[in-house]
Amino acid sequence: RETFARMAMNDEETVALTAGGHTVGKTHGNGRAEDLGPAPEGAALEEGGLGWMNHKARSIGRDTVTSGIEGAWTTEPTKWDMGYFKLLFGYEWELKKSPAGAWQWEPINIKEEDKPVDVEDPSIRLNPIMTDADMAMKMDPAYRAICEKFMADPAAFDDAFARAWFKLTHRDMGPQERYIGPDAPKEVLIWQDPVPAGNSDYDVAAVKAKIAASGLSLSEMVATAWDNARTFRQSDYRGGANGARIRLAPQKDWAGNEPDRLQKVLSVLEPIAHQTGASVADVIVLAGNLGVEQAAKAAGFNIEVPFAPGRGDATDEMTDVDSFKWLEPVADGFRNWMMKDYVVSAEELMLDRAQLMGLTGPEMTVLLGGMRVMGTNHGGTMHGVFTDRVGALTNDFFVNLTDMAWKWEPKGPNLYEIQDRKTGAPKWTATRADLVFGSNSILRAYAEVYAQDDASEKFVRDFVAAWVKVMNADRYDLA
Repeated sequence: RETFARMAMNDEETVALTAGGHTVGKTHGNGRAEDLGPAPEGAALEEGGLGWMNHKARSIGRDTVTSGIEGAWTTEPTKWDMGYFKLLFGYEWELKKSPAGAWQWEPINIKEEDKPVDVEDPSIRLNPIMTDADMAMKMDPAYRAICEKFMADPAAFDDAFARAWFKLTHRDMGPQERYIGPDAPKEVLIWQDPVPAGNSDYDVAAVKAKIAASGLSLSEMVATAWDNARTFRQSDYRGGANGARIRLAPQKDWAGNEPDRLQKVLSVLEPIAHQTGASVADVIVLAGNLGVEQAAKAAGFNIEVPFAPGRGDATDEMTDVDSFKWLEPVADGFRNWMMKDYVVSAEELMLDRAQLMGLTGPEMTVLLGGMRVMGTNHGGTMHGVFTDRVGALTNDFFVNLTDMAWKWEPKGPNLYEIQDRKTGAPKWTATRADLVFGSNSILRAYAEVYAQDDASEKFVRDFVAAWVKVMNADRYDLA
């Protein structure tokens, strides 16, 4: 149940996939597991990249060994039918060991005609098998009720399996607009995280003017836009700024989104969206862009952050709340926040977040440095804010990180004090997510580029380019 939930499958989908997947095919464990060779990475060169080779026995046909479990689930394992339910619920089962030594369930006093035939000799019949997962279909009350529903309505089972299989094999393709070809279904499915088309016909400058006059601080605007967009995952094209789901459950209550601060910002931005005809999603991004522009101006650069209108606003009815809980961040190095201490280090969690968002090493570097000096840390902490000009988009983070006038003194598992190397006087505090850009050789190389005296403008332009990439990561309509 936990495994399938992580794939955003509910109980009915779990039963459909388990029962349907085990209606056809068989398991393979008719041999000695110890006869199998090493995995591909450990196998000899002459194995040609293959692994688990068996050079002591035949290991094909009826003698194949893979999982170690041996047998088919149904009487006719090459036919789509209701045979899985017939055997599972028609017999009592007992634990036995396969020839390879794996535990499996076999039926008690099964009729000869209900046994599947041998894969090579149809005159031989063998016991079917079930796994613990199969027995859960019978013993778990919720699963059993679904099985009974399918047994009473085979057409419902067919439809449920087809839909769950399509979901399973297309789950990482993202929303419907990424599908192409005549076979792409027209039906909108909630697990595709649908977002309605947004309005592009409004006065962007007027919206920005209203935001600028709203009284929101630079850090409030930037942090909210970042939190809305950082959920994007290039692994399955979920999350992102489009849809503004940060204002819906469960995201509005995530600790990483600072619910109180978030509601304050939304209470200002949502009326602006309603007044101007823009979507809330667009207004959130525009507010973040405005904050970046203000920070750049404070650093001496007049820039306009590129913006593409047209995002839509998702609704609660379009949102699979349960499946979105897997997108909740447990850490965000860009805002110098961790929900708690983990076995995994702060810098490793930051790197994982960056790769999920599709960021390169230089993009990760420039974004973190910019977020620090703009004062966007979670909860307003000052860790890693290596500047006396908070709110200005300067390269101060990198200048001071690489300055040998400072030394780093550990003060806790993920806390350091930046001290004057000569006097020992404290200047700043930092976390591992900050200092890794000075300690890791590759990241330090990126940091030193931005720390150069003539790198101020490059830093701002690179930050803006990376920022726009994050804000537009899920704008598949812009390709």
